[in-house]
Amino acid sequence: MNDPTASPQPYFERILGVRRDELVAVAWSFVYFFCVLSSYYMLRSVREAMAVEVGFRNVPWLFSGTFVAMLLIAPVFGFIASRFPRKTFLPWVYYFFTANILIFWGLFTSNPEGSETFKTVGITFFIWLSVFNLFVVSVFWSFMADIYTKTQSRRLFGLISSGGSAGAILGPFMTSVLVVPIGFENMLPISAAILLVAVVCISKLKRWVAVEHESDAESTVVSDRALGGTWLSGAAAVFREPYLIWMGCGSVIASLMGTALYMFNIELAGQYFESTDTRVQFFARLDFFTSSLALLGQLLVVRHSVSRLGLGITLAIMPIISIAGFLLLAVHPVFMVVAVLTVVRRAIGFGLTKPSSDMLYSVVPDEQKYKSKNFIDTAIYRGGDLFGTWTIRGLQGLGLGISGIALVLLPFGIIWAALAILLGREYLRREAAMKPAASN
Repeated sequence: MNDPTASPQPYFERILGVRRDELVAVAWSFVYFFCVLSSYYMLRSVREAMAVEVGFRNVPWLFSGTFVAMLLIAPVFGFIASRFPRKTFLPWVYYFFTANILIFWGLFTSNPEGSETFKTVGITFFIWLSVFNLFVVSVFWSFMADIYTKTQSRRLFGLISSGGSAGAILGPFMTSVLVVPIGFENMLPISAAILLVAVVCISKLKRWVAVEHESDAESTVVSDRALGGTWLSGAAAVFREPYLIWMGCGSVIASLMGTALYMFNIELAGQYFESTDTRVQFFARLDFFTSSLALLGQLLVVRHSVSRLGLGITLAIMPIISIAGFLLLAVHPVFMVVAVLTVVRRAIGFGLTKPSSDMLYSVVPDEQKYKSKNFIDTAIYRGGDLFGTWTIRGLQGLGLGISGIALVLLPFGIIWAALAILLGREYLRREAAMKPAASN
């Protein structure tokens, strides 16, 4: 441990929770997540505008396609993780998606806007970007859970998350400024170039791990050993372990309530904004305000909330806010309430819930950190989207409007809050059962 009286380190530790020996790793982790989300958010508002183009009643079909894509890709990821060392397959995940972005750039550029081929490419892009987002973010947090100890994760994950929020601020800002002058398709190579920087960050972090964890290198990301197991072992653990089952159920409920707001936004944006450009601008602004608020939460709130309230209570904040928000929406089902509630929920999700929920994986085996977490973050999460969109469409078919649907979803928020408390208690039990790390 560093002597806090011997250097200006107390400033970093008191304000940001970072010790001197962690500064380099946290800086590269910050830049890594910044690049991942900056790359994604440059393209997100384009995806949403294309959802408006196909119509909100067709959104369930878009999520159905996304779910099928997840089911196809998740076993492939499980196979790769079983056969190759983490230090080998991690960079190639990002190389693969970078190549995909450049392929879409070529397809959008070579097909005239408004053509049937262009529309098909747009639908494919919607599905692909939904897969891209969850995979690259899931891999990032698996990597973070792998290189930082439980104690470090509680101190540092909020700060590291703020790197992603900074990228999520820059991404939509750049899109809103550049999309009209250069065209949305030319945002893609810029996004691809930024994503490649993430590979550099992975390399730097692996070097740090090799030095900091030299004595136990074989159990870290720099090991030459693959994770082992089968291509379905991560998914099997999700349906076998109560701890992971609760995480999966919470993810499905979060998706259900989130997709309800998403469909409300798609429907109302189609009514309020006439052109694709104004729709892209609207969704970019939602992303900008969301990420700005999330950044404040990650920098100033999450570390103190986890340490003072505990992980369970911190995780329960999101469902409690959702319950209050959907009650308000039931009383005032207007566009402004939908937009504001979307921003507030997503800001809390990114700023508080996401870094807190990722701490849950610091007390599970390595195979579950990568395979099970990836399965929950991708297939289970998108399965929740699928369930949510078709459920909302079904409720609309029964004649329920925004108010009625909001009331129907309230009990799910209560169940979600209860799951959060259970997860917090199980985390503490597992943490106490594990041997303390040699060095925190």
